[in-house]
Amino acid sequence: MFMKKHDLVYLTEDASHDAAIDLINEEAFGPGRFARAAARIREQGPHDLSLSFVCADDGETIASVRMTPVLAGSIKGHLLGPLAVRPSHKNRGIGRELVRIAVEAARRKGSQCVILVGDPPYYQPLGFEKVAYGALTFPGPVDFNRVLVVPMTEDVHAGLKGDIHWRA
Repeated sequence: MFMKKHDLVYLTEDASHDAAIDLINEEAFGPGRFARAAARIREQGPHDLSLSFVCADDGETIASVRMTPVLAGSIKGHLLGPLAVRPSHKNRGIGRELVRIAVEAARRKGSQCVILVGDPPYYQPLGFEKVAYGALTFPGPVDFNRVLVVPMTEDVHAGLKGDIHWRA
């Protein structure tokens, strides 16, 4: 039996990836993705290409993570998401590796934290902690049990109180 060796490459996102990323996110989240609170923040301004990454398998973009600059209370951080992997490539650690790469890139760039709305059992082993229930006000409904953060400076949790929105 012939087994194809996968050549996974992690790259910084650029404009040439846009169509593939749109397709991956549509496949993963469907049409309801634009109504989510995190999507409402992302609509406020562009994501940071230097902190957004794709995974390519033999030249085909098969996964993506984006980072959007946000002000969360008094904290200058980044909102991680969407994170999506094509169904053909799920459960191989690709999403976890994209998260690791993006979080480290944000840390190097001086971000105070990385925030996301996601599944605690998936993200907590990757260094995310729960944000105090109801501490941040999102531009739309959000499940406060799914608001998570990787703090990167002192007193991040204390500053995560108030509105979260896009920042230039």
